[in-house]
Amino acid sequence: MSLDNPQTTFLVVINDEQQYAIWPAYKAVPAGWQEVGVRGDRATCLEHIGKVWTDMRPRSLREAMGA
Repeated sequence: MSLDNPQTTFLVVINDEQQYAIWPAYKAVPAGWQEVGVRGDRATCLEHIGKVWTDMRPRSLREAMGA
């Protein structure tokens, strides 16, 4: 399958810095990233990320600025 194929299923993944991405479901999730439980077509996954990732600063920067 191709990443441009509309039939490709994606996963929403997150890293330790609480940064989100989409990842093709047919590939193993890379080290440092984990699934958040949302899967679907590209648009569905990006819509979810748009709703939940409201502060795009990495977790470490948010914590440093809050200290």
